[in-house]
Amino acid sequence: MNHTRWRPAREKQSAEGFTESPEVAAERAEIRLAMAFAKAMYDRRTELGLTQTQLAERAGLTQAKISRVEGSDTVPTLPLLPRLAQALDASLSIALDNDGEEVAFIARPAA
Repeated sequence: MNHTRWRPAREKQSAEGFTESPEVAAERAEIRLAMAFAKAMYDRRTELGLTQTQLAERAGLTQAKISRVEGSDTVPTLPLLPRLAQALDASLSIALDNDGEEVAFIARPAA
């Protein structure tokens, strides 16, 4: 069977003129943001060589909360963002625009 003829359903629908409802598009954007945040947090944590438990202790959270954030199951609240950045010895950069989102924990220079 020739797999090059397979196309994802979304791609087929797009080619046929199908457009998502605003609600579905908003949900998709929220999921992308949660995944971008989770990846940035995981990447920085592993760069530091920390376990989820160690990061949780630094941030004053539970390991389960760290796991939920890294698993894209939840997006942290605004008050939690500075605590996570401080626990990861980094500043947090979040860029949102029509083209997508970018989340990065940027290492603080050594003092």
